[in-house]
Amino acid sequence: MPALVALVESAYRGEASRAGWTTEADLLDGQRTDPQGVLETLRDPSGLVLTAGRPGAAEPLLACCHLRHRPAADGPGAVYFGMFAVRPTAQGGGIGAAVLAHAEHTARTTWAAARMEMQVISARADLIAWYERRGYTRTGERTPFPYGDERFGIPRRPGLEFELLVKPLR
Repeated sequence: MPALVALVESAYRGEASRAGWTTEADLLDGQRTDPQGVLETLRDPSGLVLTAGRPGAAEPLLACCHLRHRPAADGPGAVYFGMFAVRPTAQGGGIGAAVLAHAEHTARTTWAAARMEMQVISARADLIAWYERRGYTRTGERTPFPYGDERFGIPRRPGLEFELLVKPLR
């Protein structure tokens, strides 16, 4: 679990995150996650945590994501994709795209999900464009950033919000 926390933190926060392109260091200070949040994610009975790595390497954990099934009363439902992180020094080499494709495959085969959903900070145009190139669509559905709840970070500017992105899986 400490390796997962360290990976997620390194991909988004602080100076280490600036080695990659997914950094949120200009938008947020503080933490992206914590041991308690990751432990809750690992214990989630409706979800899975996927990891990718190089066993035996100095930094064996390269990427991770969390999938949470959201069943629907009238059909297969959706899978929420979150806690996605790629080690900053490994970004840009296709690992993230491979993990995302594997996550979509897992959502289809494990839960027969009809779609994948995620929330992205709407100010992250580069990240949203990356997802759009992989078939995700902006819904325009926005949720305010939880200002005042430092479990999600300390905003460096006003007006942050999340946007829901979706992709059909069938």
